[in-house]
Amino acid sequence: MRHGKKFNHLGRQKKHRELMLANMACSIIEHKRIFTTVAKAKALRTYVEPLVTKAKNDTMHSRRVVFSYLRDKEATAEIFSTVRDAIIDRPGGYTRIIKTGRRLGDGAEMAMIEFVDFNEVYNVKETKTKTRRSKKKSTGSEAAATETENNEESAE
Repeated sequence: MRHGKKFNHLGRQKKHRELMLANMACSIIEHKRIFTTVAKAKALRTYVEPLVTKAKNDTMHSRRVVFSYLRDKEATAEIFSTVRDAIIDRPGGYTRIIKTGRRLGDGAEMAMIEFVDFNEVYNVKETKTKTRRSKKKSTGSEAAATETENNEESAE
């Protein structure tokens, strides 16, 4: 019976699924953004985010644990250098999934999964420009200006 087993198998055997997720994790760490199906993106999110959390603590043990999941030295070095520096202050939610429509060939829902801190379009920090407001003189000066115009018109 299948009671309580809610893990998405993605139509693959366990070993194939693990290798596919490891490969996709290396790709997202290297490129910071990949396009895939929505189901794979959701599975990849649950695979990558604990690794990024583990990378916050840069110890030999955490490096070995991350390497055992990724199976790639370059990706492990990248997650402990570039990615770690960008997400060190973030308490969680390191990835973002944006749906991009359907694939033409089979109609599968496609999505873009990316690291939140590496997107320049969405991460524009809006800085408010300080505006100098004059005191209530503007209303008073406008009233005075209208009075002088009225006086000049009546004098003529």
